[in-house]
Amino acid sequence: MEKLIDSLQNLLSAGWEVLVSVLVLVVPWAPLIAWIAFWLLAVNWEKLYPVFTKGAIIGVLFIGLMAILVWGLIAPPSDGVHHLFGLKTSNFVGKTIYVTMLLTIAALCGSVQLSGACGAYASFPDEVPDDHGHDHSSHDHGHSEHDGHGSVEHSHVSHAH
Repeated sequence: MEKLIDSLQNLLSAGWEVLVSVLVLVVPWAPLIAWIAFWLLAVNWEKLYPVFTKGAIIGVLFIGLMAILVWGLIAPPSDGVHHLFGLKTSNFVGKTIYVTMLLTIAALCGSVQLSGACGAYASFPDEVPDDHGHDHSSHDHGHSEHDGHGSVEHSHVSHAH
């Protein structure tokens, strides 16, 4: 019985050491793993891609540019250069490479999701219910689209009860 208890203690100790080793390996990569998980599983690329093709990608590029500028100003590398892929790059060039890699990873996640490789893991509901704070079953609402001048016109038809 004593041998069994010793064996169980050794097994638990070895299991704990494996868990700690895996955490030491994974924790530094956690932000990148979260970035990939977000763009792969939380973003509906079927709805986002058409928005990008209408010009929203310019906004994303400007946000990336601002991230490069701000990050480069507040967090320069300690020795003045970044060591990337065997190259020594200046502060802003290194930050540009990092931000470009992050945006490329996001775009690749979109490609993977649009290809159907995610399957049921990246499924989104077809319609989100439109709730204006009142009961739709008792009122008939006529919502028209744009009136040609850029404003949205809403007409509400009420019925006498």
